[in-house]
Amino acid sequence: MDVVLLSRLQFALTIMFHYIFPPLTIGMGVVLVWLEANYLRTREPIYEQAARFWTRIFALNFSLGVATGIVMEFEFGTNWAAYSRFVGDVFGSALAAEGIFAFFLESGFLAVLVFGWDRVGPRMHLFSTAMVALGSIFSSVWIVVANAWQQTPAGSHIVPILRDGAPWVVNGETMMRAEITDFWRLVFNPSTVHRLTHTLIGAFLMGAFFVMSISAWYLLRGRHLEFAKRSFTGGLVLATVASLAALVSGHLQAENVYRTQPAKMAAMEAHYRTGPGGLAVFGLPNDAEHRLDAAVEIPGLLSWMLTGDGSRAVLGLDAFRPEHRPPVVVPFVSYRLMVGSGFFFIALTVLASWLRWRGSLFRARWLLWVFVFAVVPAAIANQAGWIAAEVGRQPWIVHPPVARDAAGEPLRDGDGFVAYETAPVPMPDGTVRTMPAGLLTTDGVSEAVTSSQVAASIAMFGVIYLLLGAVWVFLLNKKIQHGPVED
Repeated sequence: MDVVLLSRLQFALTIMFHYIFPPLTIGMGVVLVWLEANYLRTREPIYEQAARFWTRIFALNFSLGVATGIVMEFEFGTNWAAYSRFVGDVFGSALAAEGIFAFFLESGFLAVLVFGWDRVGPRMHLFSTAMVALGSIFSSVWIVVANAWQQTPAGSHIVPILRDGAPWVVNGETMMRAEITDFWRLVFNPSTVHRLTHTLIGAFLMGAFFVMSISAWYLLRGRHLEFAKRSFTGGLVLATVASLAALVSGHLQAENVYRTQPAKMAAMEAHYRTGPGGLAVFGLPNDAEHRLDAAVEIPGLLSWMLTGDGSRAVLGLDAFRPEHRPPVVVPFVSYRLMVGSGFFFIALTVLASWLRWRGSLFRARWLLWVFVFAVVPAAIANQAGWIAAEVGRQPWIVHPPVARDAAGEPLRDGDGFVAYETAPVPMPDGTVRTMPAGLLTTDGVSEAVTSSQVAASIAMFGVIYLLLGAVWVFLLNKKIQHGPVED
C-alpha cells in the first residue's frame, strides 16, 4: 500500500485516540473550578465531595492524554521528516511556547490539585485547580495556533534550506522551509481565533456531557443523589452556554473557511460547480458525475450564509485544478455529523435547562437516559470536526494562501483556475521557478520510511492503544462504581 496513505492513516488513528482525552480534561477543568468555587462560596461539603471525585477522574484522563500525545511527536521525526524540516521554524516556536506557558503551569499545580486536598487550604486548592484548567486551555491555544498556521499561513515566508551557504539540493530538488518573519502575525493568522474558539467550545461540550453522563447514571440508579444533582447542574450550565455559542462560532468559522480555503468549503458542501448554492441537509456525493445525488437542499441558503446574498455564486470544486481538489465524501459526511450533533446539543440542553428551572428535570427518567448516552455524540462531534478540517485541507499539508486582487477577489491562473500565492525556488542550474506557498502532503513524508515499516507500526500502535483503552475503561468503571464517597 502507498506509504503516504499509510502514514496518514497512522497519524489519524493515533491522534483520534489521543483526542479523546484533551477535550475531556479541558471541559472537566472548568467544571472542577465551578464546583470548588461553589464550595468556597457556600461551604457546603457536597461541593467538595463532588470536586474530589471528579478530580480523580480528571487525573486519569490527564495521564492518558499525556501518554498518547507523546507518540505523535516521534511520528513527526520518523514518518514526516520532510514536513518537519519545512515547518520546524514555525512549530518550534509554537511548541516551545506551549511548554513554557502551558505544560509548566499544568504540571506545577497538578500535584496540588490531586494530592493537596488535606495539605493546603481551600483557597490555595481552588487557585491550583484554576491554574491546571488554565494550563490545559493554554496548551490547546498553542497547538491550535500551529495547526491554524498550516491552514492559513501568515507571518512567514518560504526560503531555501542552506548547506555550506548554498541551497541544499536532494535528487535535483531544492529543499525549502518556512521561516518566521512576524511572530504575532503567525500567532494571529487568519484562522487562529475562529479555530481556537470553536475547538474550545467543543472541548467544553465534551467535558460537560461526560460529567452529565455519569451523573445521570447515578440519578437513574438512585445513588449519590445530591452529589449527582449538583454535578449535573454544573455540567448542564456549561453545556447549554457552549451549545448556543457553538452555533454562532460555527457560522463564523464556516465564513472564514470559505474566505481562506474555498476548496475545503466546496468539499464539505459537495458543491461541485461554481454558482448559487443550496444548503444540503442530506445527499450522496457522486464524484464520477460531479453532483450530489438524492440531495435534500434548502435553496440559496449556502450562498446566503457564506456571502450574505442567496443568489450570489459560491466557488465550487470546478474552480480549482483537479490535482488541488480535496476528497469530498469524508469531509461532507463528517461535517454533517458535527453540525447535526450541534443542533442535537442545543435542543437537548435547552429542554433540560427549562425542566431544571421548573424543578422536574431529575424526574424525567427518559431524558436522563438520553444524557447517559449523549457523551457519545459529543465525542463524535469533536472527532468529526477534526476530520472535516484535516481531510478537507488535502492535498495540502500546509495550505497555500489564495492569491487575491486589490478588491480581495480570488485571482485566476492562465487556465482559469483559482490561483495560490507562490514562492521563488532557486534551481541548481541557476534558474528560478515558482512553487505554491505551501507543501503537498505527498512531499512531506520521509523518503527513508517504507510502507511495510509503517504498516508494522500501525499494528503495534493498534495493540498498545487497545490495551491502553481497556485499562482506561476498567479504571474509569472502577471509579464510577466506587462513587464519590471515600474509604
